[in-house]
Amino acid sequence: MTLPRDYRGQSCSLSRAMEVVGERWTLLIVRDAFFGVRRFGDFAAHLGIPRAVLTDRLAGLTGAGVLARVPGDGRREVYALTDKGVRLWPAVRALSLWGEEHRPAPGGPRRVFLHAVDDAPVAVDGRCTGCDAPVGVADLLVAPGPGLPPPSADDDPVTAALHRPHRLLQPLPLTKGSPA
Repeated sequence: MTLPRDYRGQSCSLSRAMEVVGERWTLLIVRDAFFGVRRFGDFAAHLGIPRAVLTDRLAGLTGAGVLARVPGDGRREVYALTDKGVRLWPAVRALSLWGEEHRPAPGGPRRVFLHAVDDAPVAVDGRCTGCDAPVGVADLLVAPGPGLPPPSADDDPVTAALHRPHRLLQPLPLTKGSPA
């Protein structure tokens, strides 16, 4: 029996959310958008996703209002999270934490999150371990974790940029040689 492609027979809010973010690659695209990836070629290079699949997933995310196409440098448009997309952060973070606990990477997490105000780690509950304030997504830095492999000459521009702390939701400073 072939699996259905959607969740039409379901009527709960989780199935409706899965219609938007439940396909393979979709949440990784959303994660990268939080990290500051904006350009099609950078999503493709960083994720290693087939371009046709990326085109389909980006169309679905823009159609659902999670991402928007906005003017970029020059003539090309880039992708940015909308307010609706930013509201996915708790789910993205929760799934990441679940993966760290139940499917840990050798050496520890590849990325850690810091409070941009004081560079202190952010606890599982979303509070700063330094000042105890709740930390919103716009005040988070993503930084290399202990499990991140050292930089390599073969790194794509996104991977190279993420070897330095970077504020979420801000465009990544990528080299000019990065794919368009």
